[in-house]
Amino acid sequence: MSSQPDHKLTEDEYLAIERRSEVKHELVDGTMVAMAGASPAHVLIVTNLVIALGNQLRDRECVVYASDLRVKIQKSGRYTYPDISVVCGRLELATEQRDTLLNPRVLIEVLSESTKNYDRGEKFEQYRSIPSFAEYVLVAQDRHHVEHYARQKDGRWLLEETDAVAESVVLESIECRLALTEIYAKVRFPEES
Repeated sequence: MSSQPDHKLTEDEYLAIERRSEVKHELVDGTMVAMAGASPAHVLIVTNLVIALGNQLRDRECVVYASDLRVKIQKSGRYTYPDISVVCGRLELATEQRDTLLNPRVLIEVLSESTKNYDRGEKFEQYRSIPSFAEYVLVAQDRHHVEHYARQKDGRWLLEETDAVAESVVLESIECRLALTEIYAKVRFPEES
């Protein structure tokens, strides 16, 4: 019995397929991985975050992008779709199609049961190789809980987390404050539904 080796996609093959696809896929080690659909709570939290950050950054050099803008991790060739990316200064794009970001400063992921370990682990490890990347925010969608990682001057990452509704998360690299009341506005948790 013979087995054929799995074909690992090149970046060009991935991008050609992805641009025609109606479903978003990440590229992980040459393999396309389909992204699951989002729950109403997930979408509402992303919307709340885009509004809050967009309002604070309106008259500044930073721009907020929602989940349709792909990010390329140049060191590994991995492609991801963070829920939110913030870019400050010049926008660096990987392709002529202008659909793949290279220089996010802040990345935000809304956690789901199926992705939370990946978002906290391997994906965060990959993101840390992006030179412009300074802050990572992970937001639970089933309860009030936010994890905020900030790159320190010596290269270490500092974690602060909160589940107190009265608190805020301060994103120093973009001079923004996200109140948990804003992040979770109108979100109904499973026990409330």
